[in-house]
Amino acid sequence: MPKTYAVIGDPIDHSLSPNIHNAAFRFLNLEHTYIAYRIPKGELASGIEALKAIKIAGFNVTIPHKIEMMELLDEMDTTCKVIGAVNTVSNENGKLKGYNTDMIGFLDPIKRKNLTVKDAQVLLLGAGGAARAIVTGLVKEKAGKITIANRTLGNARKLAEFAIKNGCNANAISLQEANKLVSDYKFIINSTSIGMNNEPSPISTESISKNSIVYDIIYQPMNTDLIKKSKENGATIIYGYEMLLSQAACSFEIWHKMEAPYNEMKKMLLGVT
Repeated sequence: MPKTYAVIGDPIDHSLSPNIHNAAFRFLNLEHTYIAYRIPKGELASGIEALKAIKIAGFNVTIPHKIEMMELLDEMDTTCKVIGAVNTVSNENGKLKGYNTDMIGFLDPIKRKNLTVKDAQVLLLGAGGAARAIVTGLVKEKAGKITIANRTLGNARKLAEFAIKNGCNANAISLQEANKLVSDYKFIINSTSIGMNNEPSPISTESISKNSIVYDIIYQPMNTDLIKKSKENGATIIYGYEMLLSQAACSFEIWHKMEAPYNEMKKMLLGVT
C-alpha cells in the first residue's frame, strides 16, 4: 500500500531528503512518496495534526523543530532522551515514536573509512544541537579527549560538562585559542553553520596536515573552505553529505524494516547516473 513520508522544518526548500528517499523508493519499486513540508516556527502542533490527518507514515524533523517535537511524541528511544532532540518519527496507528539518527549518521562515515575514534584527541567546532549528538557518539566510541570550541564559551562549557558527566575527558575553549592548538588534534569536526554561504573556514587551516582527519557536517556546498584547504594540506576528509546519507539510510531502515539501498541513495545525492 502506498505511503507518504515527509521532512518538516522551516526553511525546507533546500532539503535533499525528498530526492534521496524517492530515489530509494524508485530503486526498490515501492509506491511511496516523500515530500518536504514547511511548518513555520510556532505552528508545530497544528502542523503535526495536519500530517496525522493525511496518515503520514513517518517524517524527518529539521530546524527549528528538533527539540519542541519531543513534547508531541507518544514514545521515544533512549538516544533521543540522551541527545535531547528528535529527527526521525514513525507513525504507527496514530502513535508517534521519536528517534535520533544524528549520532549514527555522524559515526557511520567514520566506520566506513575504517577510521577509529577510540583514544583520539578531537577538536569540535560549535556547541549547538548537532554538536550534542556528535559528542554523544564520540563518548560512545571512547574518544580520548574532546575539546569544544565555540563563539559563545558558556555553551561550549555546558556541552563539555555533558561529555564529562558521561565519562569522557572534555574541555571548552574559544575559537581564537583553538587556532593555536589545531595540530594537537587527530579529528577536527565542524558542526557550526560557518561555510554554508562559502565563508572562510571557522578555524585556521595552516596546522592541518596529512595526520589530520577533517569532518565538516555542512553538505551544501560539498567543498567548504575548511574542506578545500584541508584537502590541499593532505588531510583525510569526511564530507557532510556522508553524514546526511547515513542519517537518511538509518531513517529508511526504521520506517521500512529493511536495509536501505545506500549506493542508490548516494548516486542520487552526488548526481551520478
